[in-house]
Amino acid sequence: MKLHALNTGNFKLDGGAMFGVVPKTLWERTNPADANNMCTWSMRSLLIEDGDRLMIVDCGIGDKQNEKFFSHYFLHGDDSLDGNLKKLGFSREDITDVFLTHLHFDHCGGAVEWANEDHTHTRTTFKNAHFWSNELHWQWATEPNPREKASFLKENILPIQESGQLKHITRGGRITENVFPNIDVFFADGHTESQMIPLINYKGKKIAFMADLLPSTGHIPLPYVMGYDTRPLLTMDEKKLFLDKCADEEIIMFLEHDSVNECCTVQHTEKGVRLKDTFKLSEI
Repeated sequence: MKLHALNTGNFKLDGGAMFGVVPKTLWERTNPADANNMCTWSMRSLLIEDGDRLMIVDCGIGDKQNEKFFSHYFLHGDDSLDGNLKKLGFSREDITDVFLTHLHFDHCGGAVEWANEDHTHTRTTFKNAHFWSNELHWQWATEPNPREKASFLKENILPIQESGQLKHITRGGRITENVFPNIDVFFADGHTESQMIPLINYKGKKIAFMADLLPSTGHIPLPYVMGYDTRPLLTMDEKKLFLDKCADEEIIMFLEHDSVNECCTVQHTEKGVRLKDTFKLSEI
């Protein structure tokens, strides 16, 4: 097995929204904001080579929405999905599996593209792949609550099902083991219903793709919970459970949204679980 960090681009979100009730004087120490209170975040996917399987975990924001939509998110940087796949010697046609942690637009938008210049028809971006979600989250996303409706965009989601490429992972509890060879899945419900966090056995270590359970190293303290989370108190419980597990078992956390740090580890301290080391995936 080989793992590759695959940056699909950067965007900006309001710092207050990203840290909920935590005051700016605290969170700006790790995540400085610009003059408009916006912080930079990455959309970092993970590419997994394992035998005949070439899996991508999440796939960025895509490019289907209009200029007004994208103006709220300040997309920037030179990274792109296709460009970084090409640097690794692959193309989108080589992808066999797309693992979608959840269906918010910045995680799944790249799964679907326009099929014509008139923008009247769409198609899946990875035509040879299975797309993996789960039934609980799929229903949550296709029948959205008012709080999350703006994040679940039907043009990102429904074409996957219409293509016949959609597959569901069966949730067997908090952790479902051996969903794929060397990959277990931790289910978390605080951010959104049945978000899937893959746990990957790699080079004798375990690597967790953190998605929105832990957006950045700045979110490690338990009260540092996003305002976007639908059940923030549950997020705190899930973070404590997972971070304790990471500290106990020396699990490496791969960070999707941290624009500076690709990976980190944590340790137990008198103040609770705190950051231990940061490093690149390629250093493992």
